[in-house]
Amino acid sequence: MIIKNLRESRERLDLKQIDVAKIFPVANSTVSGWETGKDTIPLKNLIKYANYYNYSLDYLFGLSNKKEITSTFEIDLNKISKKLKHLREINNMTQKEVAKHLNTSQSGYAHYENARNLITTTFLYSLTKIYKPFSIDDIFKN
Repeated sequence: MIIKNLRESRERLDLKQIDVAKIFPVANSTVSGWETGKDTIPLKNLIKYANYYNYSLDYLFGLSNKKEITSTFEIDLNKISKKLKHLREINNMTQKEVAKHLNTSQSGYAHYENARNLITTTFLYSLTKIYKPFSIDDIFKN
């Protein structure tokens, strides 16, 4: 899955792939894979990038034109799990229905709502296709 605005955001900052690679640290080819969609950027790395350069996650995913953020994003599994459960409930869906849309098992999806695992970048993006309203930024805001 391609993060639609990762390359544009990097170029806007006049950075090379090697500059981004040093932040994580990963190989230049890994950053290239993230930008082309060959590889999926781990969510922790995407959040680190967004915080480091003050980019909106919604912008990086291509969901919004609003580029900058005013606060940092936080990985707090308990908060994230509560927000995911709330989104599912306001969209009147069961875990089984969400899991089916994500092409995973109900128990696998339940781990995200039970604060056992951080949701994957790919699944998070897929939720934008089934939930309305949805802001990835809101999931990770402090």
